[in-house]
Amino acid sequence: MTIRHHREHLLDRAAMVAVRLMLGSAKGSVSGPSARNAFNDLMAKVPPAAGVTYHQETIGTVSGRWCRPEEPLAGAAILYLHGGGYVVGSAEAYQHFAGHVAARAQAAVFVPDYRLAPEFPFPSAVEDAQESYAGLLAQGFTNIALAGDSAGGGIALILLSFAARQARTSYDPTPKGAAVISAWTDLALTGTSMTTRADADPLSTPSSLAALANLYLGGRDSRDPEASPLYGDLTGLPPVRMDVGEDDVLLDDSVRYGERFEKAGGTIEVHTWQGMMHVFPSNVSQLMAAKEALDEIGHFLKSRLTVKDG
Repeated sequence: MTIRHHREHLLDRAAMVAVRLMLGSAKGSVSGPSARNAFNDLMAKVPPAAGVTYHQETIGTVSGRWCRPEEPLAGAAILYLHGGGYVVGSAEAYQHFAGHVAARAQAAVFVPDYRLAPEFPFPSAVEDAQESYAGLLAQGFTNIALAGDSAGGGIALILLSFAARQARTSYDPTPKGAAVISAWTDLALTGTSMTTRADADPLSTPSSLAALANLYLGGRDSRDPEASPLYGDLTGLPPVRMDVGEDDVLLDDSVRYGERFEKAGGTIEVHTWQGMMHVFPSNVSQLMAAKEALDEIGHFLKSRLTVKDG
């Protein structure tokens, strides 16, 4: 497995001090539906990318937001699954962040409003992701890549395995690849970074993640591969890129997934970013590392969407 460690920019060190002060007592506060408004307001503050337009549409049976750059790649789309621990987040709140991915990958991005727990527990989110993917295929998109962050990163990886299996027994194309940020791959919370990075992480705590997992799972097995892609069948999958901050309790969710992916014979890169927190690329207006990561993610996705089959 290729692990690339990115050293912290000196300017980002000062910026992260300001970010940590801004977050203050918010650490661990995203633990249930009461955090929806605050979380969505925070994500909506991401500045829009130049040249990207947005509109609402229903793909399959799932409503969501399109983020379209100028002159997008023909026949290509990125399905972006938003974060929020399966409980918070929305397509509208995430549209500007996803727009940065669209602009850099030069491809249209669809962000579905998948159903949230606890109103709609496991496996509702995954079912809506599958429906969105099928809807994109039905619209004639032949080159589709997957992306997402946090819980959405986990959904993207679950969908990657599902769609690859489906393609083996049908004429449907396999996704071209996946790029995930701070992916939550293990709802059982068994990674060592749950304890080793607990103090450094300014956003999440093991207890807040456990609360979100319980709301979503509703008593189901946390190691079910349809909930935790770390435990799934990773054979025969297209290339994956993972980005994760080193000050994130979910750091090991990416590292361990990468290890298992490589053992299954796949091509994967795990990029770890010194001094960075959970889903740090959303701080694109403040952090040099955010811009750098988004540039690299966009390059990866564009290269996968334009690769020639065979």
